[in-house]
This record gives sequence, structure tokens and C-alpha cells, in this order.
Amino acid sequence: MTQLTDEPYYPAVSPITTGLKGKCPRCGQGELFAGYLTVADRCRNCGLSFAFADASDGAAWFVMLISGSVAVAAAFFLEFNWRPSYWVHAAAALGFAVVLPLLLLRPVKGMLLCLQYRTKAEEGRLSS
Repeated sequence: MTQLTDEPYYPAVSPITTGLKGKCPRCGQGELFAGYLTVADRCRNCGLSFAFADASDGAAWFVMLISGSVAVAAAFFLEFNWRPSYWVHAAAALGFAVVLPLLLLRPVKGMLLCLQYRTKAEEGRLSS
């Protein structure tokens, strides 16, 4: 016996691609963000409330890990191959340690929020 619901059907969308694009995790069309990192209240396309969205520091942690590793690897690569002056190291460090995290933070946060929706992840609770 099938159960009839009033809820519209939304086909499964990839949480990775929708998150990287900053789109709604349910319909894949509406915007997930209202600002650079501010999560919107709800999807303008399907009406999904984003009250569940809590990425905490997860996105920042992953971005720091990735961009920090790239920055250190780039500094070593520059030093061992060309031995440039200090200002070249400073310019490279500025690019890898400041610009790269700014470019990565929004897509990684979107991806984590979409994965959180897909897996129905929520805060742990003690059962009584």
C-alpha cells in the first residue's frame, strides 16, 4: 500500500556539486547563501528552511588544512628551486595563505551544509 503525501517530489541531487555551487540541497536550484558566508533563511525555489544548517568550524578547519599545506609546499618549492628574495616569498605567502582560503571557504561550507542535509546529521543528544 502506498502512502500519499502532500509533499512535492524532489529528485536526489548531488550534495557535492550543489554545495560547491552554493545551491539548495533539496532542489538544487535556489541559493544556499544570502551573503558571502551567511546562510539564507530558506530556499526561494522550494521553500526548504535552512534552520538545520550548522557547519560550525568544519569548513574553516578543512580550508586551513588545505591552504596551509599548499602555502608551505609552495614556499618550499620556491626556496629549493629558485631561492628568491624575501619579498617574493611574502607575495607568494599572501596569495596562498590569504587569497586561497577566501576562494575555498564558501564552496567548502556549502558542500558541508549539503552533506549535512543529505545525511540528516544533527547535534548529538543524550537519551533519558
